Amino acid sequence: MSKRDPDNWREVMGQFNLNRLLDPQEIAVIGGSNSAGTVGNIVMKNLVDNGFTKSIFPVNPKYKEVLGIPSKRSVSELDEGIDLAIIATPIRTVPGIIRECIDRKMGGAVVLSAGGREAGESGRLVEQEIHVLIENSGFRIVGPNCLGIIQTRGRLNATFVSGMPATGSMALVSQSGAICSSILDLAFKEQIGFSHFISIGSMLDVDFGDMIDYLGNDPAVKSILLYIENLKNFRKFMSAARSVSRVKPIIVLKAGKSTAGAKAAASHTGAMAGEDAVYDAAFKRAGLVRVDTIEELFDCAELMAKQPRPKGPRLGIITNGGGPGVMAADFLSSHGYEPVPLDPRTVAELDEVLPVCWSRSNPIDILGDATFDRLRQTLEVCLASRNFDGMLVIFVPQAMTDPVRGAKALVETIKRHRYPVFACWMGGKSVAEAIDLLNNAAIPTFDTPERAVRAFLYMVTFTRNQEMLLEVPRKVSRDIVYEQQKAEEVFARYSGETFVSEADVHEILKAYNLPIVRTEIATSEDDAVRLSRSVGYPVVIKLLSPDITHKTDAGGVQLDLRSDQDVRTAYRCIMAAAVQFREDARIDGVSVQPFLAKPDFEILLGAKRDPDFGPVILFGMGGIFTEVLRDRALALVPMNRLLARRLMQETKAFRLLQGYRNRPPADFEKLEEMIVCLSQLLVDFPQISELDMNPVIIKDTRPVAVDARMLVLEGAVSSPMHLVISPYPGEEISRMVDEEGTELVIRPVRPEDAPLFSELFKVLSPTTIYHRFFGVMTKLPPELLSRFTQIDYDREIALAAIDEAPEHERMLGGARIVGEADGKEGEIAVLVGDPWQGKGIGAGLMRRCLDIAEKRGFKHITGTVLKENRHMIALARKMGFKIDSGDDCQEYTIQISLNGGGGPARKPASPAVDS
Repeated sequence: MSKRDPDNWREVMGQFNLNRLLDPQEIAVIGGSNSAGTVGNIVMKNLVDNGFTKSIFPVNPKYKEVLGIPSKRSVSELDEGIDLAIIATPIRTVPGIIRECIDRKMGGAVVLSAGGREAGESGRLVEQEIHVLIENSGFRIVGPNCLGIIQTRGRLNATFVSGMPATGSMALVSQSGAICSSILDLAFKEQIGFSHFISIGSMLDVDFGDMIDYLGNDPAVKSILLYIENLKNFRKFMSAARSVSRVKPIIVLKAGKSTAGAKAAASHTGAMAGEDAVYDAAFKRAGLVRVDTIEELFDCAELMAKQPRPKGPRLGIITNGGGPGVMAADFLSSHGYEPVPLDPRTVAELDEVLPVCWSRSNPIDILGDATFDRLRQTLEVCLASRNFDGMLVIFVPQAMTDPVRGAKALVETIKRHRYPVFACWMGGKSVAEAIDLLNNAAIPTFDTPERAVRAFLYMVTFTRNQEMLLEVPRKVSRDIVYEQQKAEEVFARYSGETFVSEADVHEILKAYNLPIVRTEIATSEDDAVRLSRSVGYPVVIKLLSPDITHKTDAGGVQLDLRSDQDVRTAYRCIMAAAVQFREDARIDGVSVQPFLAKPDFEILLGAKRDPDFGPVILFGMGGIFTEVLRDRALALVPMNRLLARRLMQETKAFRLLQGYRNRPPADFEKLEEMIVCLSQLLVDFPQISELDMNPVIIKDTRPVAVDARMLVLEGAVSSPMHLVISPYPGEEISRMVDEEGTELVIRPVRPEDAPLFSELFKVLSPTTIYHRFFGVMTKLPPELLSRFTQIDYDREIALAAIDEAPEHERMLGGARIVGEADGKEGEIAVLVGDPWQGKGIGAGLMRRCLDIAEKRGFKHITGTVLKENRHMIALARKMGFKIDSGDDCQEYTIQISLNGGGGPARKPASPAVDS
């Protein structure tokens, strides 16, 4: 079954039972041993020595007790309901042990045993046997072939690596046990605190998506580090990462940046969209910060664990040596940022505490004879200034300075500030004591200025990611209409792996509003002349051959033909060149197009179906130098206008498209529309394997494709399950008539709806605001507006009631169900503007949300309602919800069951909504 099958993409159970693995009350150590140096012995010692105070049950038929704790001979002798089993036995024994654990109603297991699929076919069969055993059982597995898990709050060290890091707010999830142990060693050295160390090994069950969801919902976890070698369930990973990265930074190191994925391809796009580039695009879309090396992962880990994140890129640099300050500034500049200039007030205040010959600029050189007081006073001025978003302090050992006293000055000064400050104490033995002092004071230290600046910039990247998540696409002048049925008729002519004819490609592109230059097909020399006259001179003629991908390479393009004789000569040249280029090539004739002389710009717009992430759009510099310049950016489908603009902004071509000298800027709204239209084409037709529009010529500001090539390959799944990001569910658009006879559109929310939400908020009374948001609000914060309009439709249902009156489109209300990661539980909320309350709109929205939830397989829907909100309570009762007062004297809980979930069942749907 495909990993993106609609019934299977949640094939593992989300957060179900993970709390029993990561916060267990009782642990069975299967293979626990008294034999020193064995994995079973090390695990037992780690649990005991690191202070796990809850119940431990060793299981080993060889011993009556292990480390003084009574031992059981087998799992079957254990009481039922133990949370976690740590399995430290040979892999061949694991299936039998798992079967017994399931019989004893355990929550799950950490399987340390190696020898699974990484060992070959026999190991793969063992893993397959385990998978069959746990399927539909609720029993969870971390591993096999993993290091284990550490959870510092509970003093849980269920690994075979000794030691327990300090309790902190950062979690690490890694496929590599070696990476885990290396970062653990760093944590001891640098006094870095962690909440979790999780080695997930082969990911037979629990994978990165599960762990991101779990850690994202743990309030004690403030940031997450990932070391990824490969992903398993790509759609679940993207859904989890996009959800959690809005509230917590996720730093990822992806191993394997080779070009193995960029194999020979049938198009420019295919050749330029390699495996690692697609991962990069996916991480950006999910809001993750990607680092390139283990060193950078370590540096980010330290900075995140110890300091608040900067709000921007304005870095202040204080140094007692000019050279290191310049190195820091150069490195900052090489990454597109400059040291922020000092304002006159800051310069004046520094003049009062620094020698006359100080640098009077940033970097702030406090000179080699800087005293304890000079460093402290400089820091005080800078921390009080509004110039900076972060501060780097560089110390170079010199005869007149004491590294330890300098470190103490830094520690004492920033005690009174919550501010991103980090240190670079350069040197070796002479600064070791000072570095220890800084580490113990939770000030991150770096051995070179470049490493310090790089770590700072990664945190700036996270800040920028968060800002981009809050951006809102602007409202456009018109909606785009697609002729999907027309395109379906064309695609029906093709099966298997094949190129679509040029005429059919043009027909498909036109059906999806993608501008393509007029093109006529000539099958003979006389045809070419006749059609050239019809098109109008000057013309271009191009070779048509399914076997020759790049026409220019084969001499298959002739430009600026101004007469019948030019066309005849060009036709003969093209035919001769094609035969010489490839003797057995199939030749279908030539295409005839108008010649667009002196275009302003040439770009490439294309797409490729990645085997893991689905369709990917590529935008970049076009024309014959596409693969030479390799100026391109990639993005995952689906796209909206805001994402389209960001895609363009990632290329050097974007600066050219803004216009220069006598060349006008491109029509960016039209370019955005092209990308959005291409995205919708890829959403609707999974069989598109590769598509090139190269070049897209921009002339007189307007873009038009002059060449297009499409390769189709029959897919295993239907739309939209070929995507890793759920598309806009246009099939859920319906209509209703309110109690006053006004016809409304009930449709899923779009990112472009932000202005409509803002207008709706303005008509809400203070009482309605209090009832919906459980507090007082005078305006809708950007982060909340973004949350309401940028929807993950894999997990959420969000509908708006729209009055499409010609004079003024407006939103009258909205409803949403926010689902849990397992897709079974959800929380509902409804909001209707005060002028339209009592007209049946809230009931219509709620009913439609429940319809969709039931169709998607949700089992339980709940909500929280203030007891004074009588209208919502009455609506919930009308819809069949059970009203539960609970223990809170201020709130009711409402709940309803769908699809046989037990509890109060949903009443049959009313015909009030015409779907």
